Amino acid sequence: MPPAEQPQWILDARRAMGDRVRVQRLHLNLTQERLAELTGIDRSTIQRIEYGEESKISHLMLIARELRVHVTYLLS
Repeated sequence: MPPAEQPQWILDARRAMGDRVRVQRLHLNLTQERLAELTGIDRSTIQRIEYGEESKISHLMLIARELRVHVTYLLS
């Protein structure tokens, strides 16, 4: 059985969160590769988060720490 499709508001929120991750990463002059090294998260996962395709809270907490923002900033 295929997984249920996410409601549009969830997809929109994940995309907005990914945009905030990307903006803050670029503000700190970090590449996806460097952020991956700092967080221990695979670069392809960072990319999926920035594109709004993934949003595991544990990953977001690690990213927020390295981007020097509170995780609620990414989720707002």
